[in-house]
Amino acid sequence: MGFSTIAIHAGNEPDTATGAVSVPIYQTSTYAQEGLGKHKGYEYARTQNPTRSALEKNIAALEGAKFGYAFASGMSATDAVLKLVKAGDHVLLGDNTYGGTYRLFARVLANYGIEFDLVDTTDISKVETAFKPNTKMVFVETPTNPVMSVTDLQAVSEAAHANGAKVVCDNTFMSPYLQQPLALGCDIVVHSTTKYLNGHSDSVGGFVALNDEEDAQWIQFIQNSVGAILSPMDSFLVLRGTKTLAVRMEAHDRNGRQVANFLAEHPKVLKVYYPGLVSHPQHELAKRQQKGFGGMVSFETGSLENAKKVLESVKLCILGESLGGVESLISHPATMTHASVPVEKRKTLGITDGLVRISVGIEDVEDIIADLDQALS
Repeated sequence: MGFSTIAIHAGNEPDTATGAVSVPIYQTSTYAQEGLGKHKGYEYARTQNPTRSALEKNIAALEGAKFGYAFASGMSATDAVLKLVKAGDHVLLGDNTYGGTYRLFARVLANYGIEFDLVDTTDISKVETAFKPNTKMVFVETPTNPVMSVTDLQAVSEAAHANGAKVVCDNTFMSPYLQQPLALGCDIVVHSTTKYLNGHSDSVGGFVALNDEEDAQWIQFIQNSVGAILSPMDSFLVLRGTKTLAVRMEAHDRNGRQVANFLAEHPKVLKVYYPGLVSHPQHELAKRQQKGFGGMVSFETGSLENAKKVLESVKLCILGESLGGVESLISHPATMTHASVPVEKRKTLGITDGLVRISVGIEDVEDIIADLDQALS
């Protein structure tokens, strides 16, 4: 079956009790049991919930995974995956990753004996030389947040597997419609469902998709033991979102390309970060690895003062932290999403005070461009 068919039907069987086409919101904490040890597959809502189960089947199918688990946030999903490593283990972390992921490693996991090193995963030679005898995992994000660097997932996976390590890919920016990390050799995929999978800026959640049965059993054990589960209502909202994922991502991608081209030619913009531009250093890799380039675009204004003027002058674009909604969202990475990253590290990565990131929505692209134009002017 094609992607859109899977998105609409996987996990979305009509309700057996009523015939409802949309999976009901099973807003319950417990389930009546027919006798000791006899139930209908559901005992307690932290462990199982029919709405959440439907979503887990749905997104797993979209990622081409055998197993999928929904969490309360993207960070709780990432944290669950990192419980596959233990004290004394070493993790290679992409040096340009979401600020919250960096914070989890630097401020939390480091306190529990998890070693990690930042590495430029766009350079496979640097990845290969960074492995240690105790390296168990490589955690990559591609394209990266916010400077849109692209990692060769197949090459990194081959290098990791040769060194006995697993590869985890944060696929939030691309969604399974535009990129399939498991098909490229990765072992585990994580998402913030808050973003494109939900797509309507009204739910917070996370997801883990994988094929290894032993690792899946551990992730499920962590999900139940820690309890950072996605609620029935949020599961319902994300299920609603994935049904239109294909058509939304096509619109985000189409608008993203036009906005990036506009910004690349604007005299007030010093640099544009977008894999769809021929000037992007990994443009050819992105063409091979991705189905499209998506709706995330970052651009350099030259100073904090310039960035502030743009961010406070937009009228259609909404100043906010998140991304992936149908509406265009604009943000300042240095003081918002990446404030937890040390200043010098931000500068090295290109996350300057003048950098602005826009999540291009699916409005009429002429209106988005007009808004950016008046703000830049």
